[in-house]
Amino acid sequence: MDMKRIFVAAAKFLGLPEEQWQSDTVCLQSISPDGSQRQFIRLVGPGGRRLLIIKPPEGDGIGLHEAESACFIGQHLYGRGIPVPEIYGFDPVNGQLFVEDLGDERLYDMLKQASEDKRLYWYKQVITELVRMQIQGADDFSLSWCWDTPRYDKQLMIKRESGYFLQALCRDYFNLSFDRQRIEGECRLLAERAGRAPADYFLHRDFQSRNIMVKDNTVRIIDYQGGRLGPLAYDLASLLIDPYMALSTSLQQVVKKNYFRELRTYISYDSSQFEREYVLLALQRNLQILGAFAFLSRQRGKIFFSHFIRPALLSLNSLLAKPEATDYRALRVLAHQCLSSVKHNDDL
Repeated sequence: MDMKRIFVAAAKFLGLPEEQWQSDTVCLQSISPDGSQRQFIRLVGPGGRRLLIIKPPEGDGIGLHEAESACFIGQHLYGRGIPVPEIYGFDPVNGQLFVEDLGDERLYDMLKQASEDKRLYWYKQVITELVRMQIQGADDFSLSWCWDTPRYDKQLMIKRESGYFLQALCRDYFNLSFDRQRIEGECRLLAERAGRAPADYFLHRDFQSRNIMVKDNTVRIIDYQGGRLGPLAYDLASLLIDPYMALSTSLQQVVKKNYFRELRTYISYDSSQFEREYVLLALQRNLQILGAFAFLSRQRGKIFFSHFIRPALLSLNSLLAKPEATDYRALRVLAHQCLSSVKHNDDL
């Protein structure tokens, strides 16, 4: 990494004299990301002025496209008043993104040991920003900004969520045997039904407690670079079934009611339709979470994620027990197998 070039750029983006941002006046701090392969570096200069540099791996073409998406989508959301980090600048050659440093306090860190009342207080704030992002973020959103896919659709659900779950968790992680044809048939049915939800809203697709920062007593949203158009209930489900937080069922219900009340200040939406869509999209999200946790812990050696496989499986089994999930019997049996396997591993 060309640090001289970085110091010059940082000074320019912050509107400071170049001589104030030299190697002897600026402190560099490396920040460890969760599941990302990107590099995060904090620059702290004179007077406590600071910014964050986000850089894709060297020679990673896909990472460069992801960085471009982070720039364009971030500028769009920030311009709509969504509380994402301000973007100071972007280098299209190497994908370096210079952004506002939001500090180190995530919603997860603040609330993991908190009371139900404190959790509810903060989740109400999060819901306000989520709904605003979903509705206002979709205004004038360009599909050309998306590095991955422009929309959340049935094909993505089958390949990147249920397929991810079957391969990364059931096969690679637990080495389970199952009737793949029957399971995949149920997964296609689930995706077909989930895909009927209106999908013209901004979708973050990883909206959970470790991607929500708290700065100056307000919530801020990060890791939006995978954004695209999609259904409303998916990001809400991501927030409520978040294995890191393991919210109680009662709190999930209260937050969901708050969400729907907030949503109706923007648009009209049938409540019974939303409830059906929520269960289906929560199932999809749960499958994606489990696939990701298994892959990151087994293939990338990030053992941190393995600790949350069990709570994610408990959530999946709970969702599959709902009346809306009666047609997914084989998937329910497989989810029980996975839970039995993780319990067995815990006992060893």
